[in-house]
Amino acid sequence: MASGGDTERVEVVENGHSSGDVPVETAQEDMAESNCDQVITSFDFMGLKKLLLHGIYSHGFEKPSFIQQRAIVPCISGADVIAQAQSGTGKTATFSIAILQRIDENLRKTQALVLAPTRELANQIQSVVLALGKDMNIIAHACIGGTDWRNDAAAFKSGVHVVVGTPGRVYDVINNRRLLQLDHLLMFVLDEADEMLSLGFRDQIKQVYSCLPSDGVQIILLSATIPAEVIEVTKAFMKDPIRILVKKDQLTLEGIKQYFVYCEREEYKFETLVEIYETITITKAVIFVNKRRTVDELVHRLRAKDFTVAAIHGVLPAEERKKIMDNFRSGPTRVLITTDLLARGIDVQHVSLVINYDLPTNRENYIHRIGRSGRFGRKGVSINFVTRDDLEDMKELARFYNTQLEELPSNIADIV
Repeated sequence: MASGGDTERVEVVENGHSSGDVPVETAQEDMAESNCDQVITSFDFMGLKKLLLHGIYSHGFEKPSFIQQRAIVPCISGADVIAQAQSGTGKTATFSIAILQRIDENLRKTQALVLAPTRELANQIQSVVLALGKDMNIIAHACIGGTDWRNDAAAFKSGVHVVVGTPGRVYDVINNRRLLQLDHLLMFVLDEADEMLSLGFRDQIKQVYSCLPSDGVQIILLSATIPAEVIEVTKAFMKDPIRILVKKDQLTLEGIKQYFVYCEREEYKFETLVEIYETITITKAVIFVNKRRTVDELVHRLRAKDFTVAAIHGVLPAEERKKIMDNFRSGPTRVLITTDLLARGIDVQHVSLVINYDLPTNRENYIHRIGRSGRFGRKGVSINFVTRDDLEDMKELARFYNTQLEELPSNIADIV
């Protein structure tokens, strides 16, 4: 890592033409542990295509976020990249911008393949790619389970630049149905890499990886948490990757106020939720539980009290899940109950409150969950329901994230 926090000038060349002196900071006293120390503080100085730059600003971006300042240019360079950033800081746009910069929009062949752990996240990524690349006439296709494979066949026949999908369906259309050709592939991206390289997905990822061209494909991994065991797995298929990682003692969510409510026993949680329900409906709130059965139970009991809630979990058909998420994003639904399905990457703007009705069983999921609030620097609040049996787990979460959870004050309306 470079010494000093000075700003130096470098020259970015695009298509053989110099863009002049570019402000690049060397990263010193920041949070990132990286073997690439350039920090470029403006989209204008990243050497981006004009139409892509227009798409970025049209999408509402003004200045690159922490991760975007550090990771976009390495991703554009063609090098393998491992990038860690907290939820809501622009991970999706980071690799989407890199994809749109690297691919040839005049070549209607699949040049980038993105894998995500859930259908919702795959749809969200596709939306971002299409929005940023609107002026470039980019074609991006979501290849996900729960949909008719014939739609995939039609899309691939007409030609797509970017495929975003879930591992099982992507492997099926490549290997079993022989619908997707990867001869022109430039980039392979794993979003939520910790989940994707966990035991549940690892075999599927290996299967997809085995179908890639033997050389010349760039691999990019992104996630809010990248444990050491994931780094170890990547050694098998990444070549001298550029690493942009967050130090463990700084792995927390700045700007999100974290509270707990002591419920003593499991059966007292529902009473606590009812007490604060009227308060939480003044804003958008997500309530996380650990089991699908608990989702159904809470919905039934809350609706019996004439409370309006929506729910989503993995068993629902893809179309129904999409409809529920659209209603939550656009406004009619203000309170959503879900399992950890939603904790990874679903970009719901303006969610300012997250309630952990159950503490997550996996401590890495805590940061994914509460990252639904306070996105892109907005202030957010998380409330954790804690029973007598949860006290040690709560203390462990606080230690792991080097943070403090305060007891919820009585004036809840003032903090949300």
